[in-house]
Amino acid sequence: MDSFEINKIIAAILLTALIIIGIGKFADVLFHVDKPKVSAYKVEGLETVAESTSSISETDKEVIVNIKELLAAGDMAHGEKVFKKCSACHMIVSDGKNMIGPNLWGVIGRTAGSVSDYKYSKAMIAYGKEWTFEEMNAYLIKPQAYIKGTKMAFAGLRKEKDRASVILYMNSKSSSPKPLP
Repeated sequence: MDSFEINKIIAAILLTALIIIGIGKFADVLFHVDKPKVSAYKVEGLETVAESTSSISETDKEVIVNIKELLAAGDMAHGEKVFKKCSACHMIVSDGKNMIGPNLWGVIGRTAGSVSDYKYSKAMIAYGKEWTFEEMNAYLIKPQAYIKGTKMAFAGLRKEKDRASVILYMNSKSSSPKPLP
């Protein structure tokens, strides 16, 4: 087989592919169908989820949770283990230095974005609320969703026991730990 015949075979394959693509495009133009704005099939249960999420505004960031019950499920030793994930970016010792994230010594009860020698994101400075047990719990679920624009790139702690344990551990790391609710 010489090169001229190979060229003819390749040209025939390319022409066939071009014709198939062309027929598909022509059929799309000829039989154009507008997509409906409302789905034809309504799935029960999805409407309630959509309605409940739309009723929660961006500014209303309170997580409905009984913090007393949540903290009762926590364990200080487990919190120390879970905090090792946080220690990649945060230190939690008295007079400790800031790392990628600020030192978390005494964070429960402190105002968000208030460590003087740390450069916070604009979102964290603007947030400016006190880190209560409830605020910390809501923040640790997914930090970037709770405070949009924060520099903290941590995915969050989904398990309630992990969050409760870390909050108990962080509260204990303070000159004056806050009383549990």
